[in-house]
Amino acid sequence: MKFDSYETGGFYDEMFFQDGRPRAGSRLLTERIESLVDGELMRRQKAAERALLRLGITFTVYGDSAGTERIFPFDLIPRIVEAGDWDWLERGLKQRVQALNLFIDDIYQERKILRDGVVPEEIVRSARSFRPPCLHLRPPRGVWCHITGTDLVRDRDGQMYVLEDNLRCPSGVSYVLESREILKRTFPQVFGASCVHPVGEYPSRLLEMLQSLSPQDVSRPRVVLLTPGLYNSAYFEHSFLAQQMGIEMVEGRDLVVHDGLLFMRTTKGFERVDVIYRRIDDDFLDPTVFRADSLLGVPGLFEVYRNGRVALANAPGTGIADDKVIYAYVPKIIRYYLDQDAIIPNVPTYVCWNDSEQEYVLSHLAQLVVKSANESGGYGMLVGPHSTAKQQAGFADKIRANPRNFIAQPTLALSRVPTIAGDHFEGRHVDLRPYILYGKDIYVLPGGLTRVALRPGSLVVNSSQGGGYKDTWVLALRGAT
Repeated sequence: MKFDSYETGGFYDEMFFQDGRPRAGSRLLTERIESLVDGELMRRQKAAERALLRLGITFTVYGDSAGTERIFPFDLIPRIVEAGDWDWLERGLKQRVQALNLFIDDIYQERKILRDGVVPEEIVRSARSFRPPCLHLRPPRGVWCHITGTDLVRDRDGQMYVLEDNLRCPSGVSYVLESREILKRTFPQVFGASCVHPVGEYPSRLLEMLQSLSPQDVSRPRVVLLTPGLYNSAYFEHSFLAQQMGIEMVEGRDLVVHDGLLFMRTTKGFERVDVIYRRIDDDFLDPTVFRADSLLGVPGLFEVYRNGRVALANAPGTGIADDKVIYAYVPKIIRYYLDQDAIIPNVPTYVCWNDSEQEYVLSHLAQLVVKSANESGGYGMLVGPHSTAKQQAGFADKIRANPRNFIAQPTLALSRVPTIAGDHFEGRHVDLRPYILYGKDIYVLPGGLTRVALRPGSLVVNSSQGGGYKDTWVLALRGAT
């Protein structure tokens, strides 16, 4: 397979310039691919798919009549991020996570940013993810958002933007780690010569961060991963990360509160738990505090946490910074707490609770992307240019009925990456989700999950909407352009 017939289509292409020349960091890879004999690349693609199938890398699609389990589609051609771009992104991500953590802490403590009118108090109070029980909580080290996945996109002109923040239970890092092992075997010479940053230390970094939260001064704090169970969409990832860290994966029924402490049932009796890496939402953590009908959590857990006798990552209440209306204020949040301009800009955003901005949105639905403030996975969204008049009218009614719940953004021409399409390459739109750990310091995994819209022309990269993923190579060589 050759790239001579590949077309960038007028979009920013992560591997090629508009005139067809490969970008500096992509030259070795494109030369290697074009040197393969006919059929060899597809043979390697099929081998990669078989390897992923054997590993059981799946996700669950709720309500899918064809069956709940699906293999997450994988494309062999990696997305390459050159050193200069990554240095800038890493600085911007650290800045953003630091500011969001200060914001969350302030919201549940002093609420200075609300009193100063930088963020409207009614926006925070009306957020579905605002947790009144978390008021005056003081998590270990003052850190609320220990694990963050920030979604980034690049527009036609090459500018990168933050599309959204994920601070509750961000998923997908297991795909990053597993696909990397496959790519290293697929293109070993190119991988080594390109000086790609490794990603394999993520589990040890994650474990070290979790252990640092322990309320006990012990050499080996007991850390567990709390999963909702087998039918959760990210169950594969839960079991993978627990295995990689060498910790127990538990469900709520495996834990019990006794004498103000949290214990895990084991074959040797009850053993104290110090830290929970929780992969269930706030609502289900403790039925005595949040949803009373939850069977997934642990009665009394929140009180143990409030008393500083167990640590939770992420801290309850972090979801306030996931709200897409709060997202619109993040540049102001960064300025307020850090006295800095945002390094990575937001996508320009209209908030529909504002009357003048709502009026603009309603008159431009055919050109905008409209999102629900608390939906994810590509749901609750209108992509204006790809929508019908009937769909636009339906969203207009929803916006008028509940303006607080909607934002709108211009339709970006997302960057593309060559993707295998039968016997040739076609450009497909991508985003990028780097993962950030916040413990004693802030660590950004070099790379992240590149999600790809496998349907021709689609801008929706979510796995639940037919998207797939690629490995992400961050080059260590400086000065590459």
